[in-house]
Amino acid sequence: QAQLVESGGGLVQPGGSLRLSCAASGFTSKYFVIGWFRQAPGKEREGVSCITSRTGNTNYADSVKGRFFISRDNIKNTVYLQMDALRPEDTAVYSCAAYSASGSYCVLSRNYDYWGQGTQVTVSS
Repeated sequence: QAQLVESGGGLVQPGGSLRLSCAASGFTSKYFVIGWFRQAPGKEREGVSCITSRTGNTNYADSVKGRFFISRDNIKNTVYLQMDALRPEDTAVYSCAAYSASGSYCVLSRNYDYWGQGTQVTVSS
């Protein structure tokens, strides 16, 4: 059974950095897309970034471009989200999600089939 497990959340001061990890296991398809999403209290869920396992192509929300960087380690079946220059408005529960796909590009604005449990990121002084 497909499973996604996030780690790396925590409390950080504004301007600081965190790296989130998403470990994938149990996927039967050879290729898939993994995305990071976040949801702050009282707000809708927002797609942050995604990456394809086959090509490594990425996509970012405008709100995080230039500050967040997504990468993958296909041997470890793990996707990372490096978050730099964090702001208080980045505070949210961050979740990774996946869908099976062999294409060259990933999109954030579609339904993802598998979800992790989420990890809290709090940016505060």
